[in-house]
Amino acid sequence: MKKTILVTGGTGFIGSHTTVELQEAGYDVVIVDNLSNSKIEVLDGIEKITGVRPAFEQVDCCDMSALEGVFSKYPGIQGIIHFAASKAVGESVEKPLLYYRNNINSLVNLLELMPKYDVKGIIFSSSCTVYGQPSAENLPVTEEAPIQKALSPYGNTKQINEEIIQDYIHSGAKIKSVILRYFNPIGAHPTALIGELPLGVPMNLIPFVTQTAIGIRKELKVFGNDYNTPDGTCIRDYIYVVDLAKAHVAAMTRVLEEDTDPVEIFNIGTGRGLSTLEVVEGFEKATGVKLNWTYAPRREGDIEKVWGNVDKANKVLGWKADTPIEDVLASAWKWQVRLRDEGVM
Repeated sequence: MKKTILVTGGTGFIGSHTTVELQEAGYDVVIVDNLSNSKIEVLDGIEKITGVRPAFEQVDCCDMSALEGVFSKYPGIQGIIHFAASKAVGESVEKPLLYYRNNINSLVNLLELMPKYDVKGIIFSSSCTVYGQPSAENLPVTEEAPIQKALSPYGNTKQINEEIIQDYIHSGAKIKSVILRYFNPIGAHPTALIGELPLGVPMNLIPFVTQTAIGIRKELKVFGNDYNTPDGTCIRDYIYVVDLAKAHVAAMTRVLEEDTDPVEIFNIGTGRGLSTLEVVEGFEKATGVKLNWTYAPRREGDIEKVWGNVDKANKVLGWKADTPIEDVLASAWKWQVRLRDEGVM
């Protein structure tokens, strides 16, 4: 009998790709999403790719009674992958209470319901932001690197949520958790049937790149060219969203089927840092499309440079991100072209 997984935020960028990989790995999926930053049509793309339309409930995870209704309606949920959260660093600086309310309450509600409905494990979508700006000797950053004071309310919610999970399990709650600290997800499914579709002005680099390339945005702003990096722009570990999705499947299989510690933490990235400028130039090379871009002042809350040591995930989860960056950037462009051709944007 197939195991059922609840995916919160499952119509979002990472959630939709993870739903595809879960279904292709033989799991049944129930998606919960309030559609605050995604569209219901994403379900059509998931169905076209996998041949299966996941169950869907338009519910806000902060609404406890509505969330409990999902567990009552779908008995037998064995695992949760929790993506649902507000996720823009800049916006979190401007609207901190929105981020604390949304990101923390949603997790607390899920954790409270898990023992009641016999849910075995939760995969938590954390972030490399918990490391802050690692010191030079801690790059590439390992899971043992010190957690630093968050540079944004968004980053702080990730730190707090990790602590909540560990405190709850330490208290004796009979659940398990894998915390995935991932780096910067980019790209789109190779079919171009799902991808990153931010509502409004993009907060992430790649949608801004593709929207500028196709003419939706007049120019791409590269925030800061005076960082202590080889070309002066920020360095990040950019991971293909499909590779990232597969890491969640590996983590879920581990939680449900293996005898493991109650809480495990893994970095999920490529192990390699790329500067903003390298990504811009890489996009032009991968697609043959020239970008109109300019430098802009640094953005508050941005970290200078961070990339991950992913040896632990490679060895323990048996997972590796190995899609070439050129293919990843080309997939993002293919998705943007499809959005234009279908009149979406």
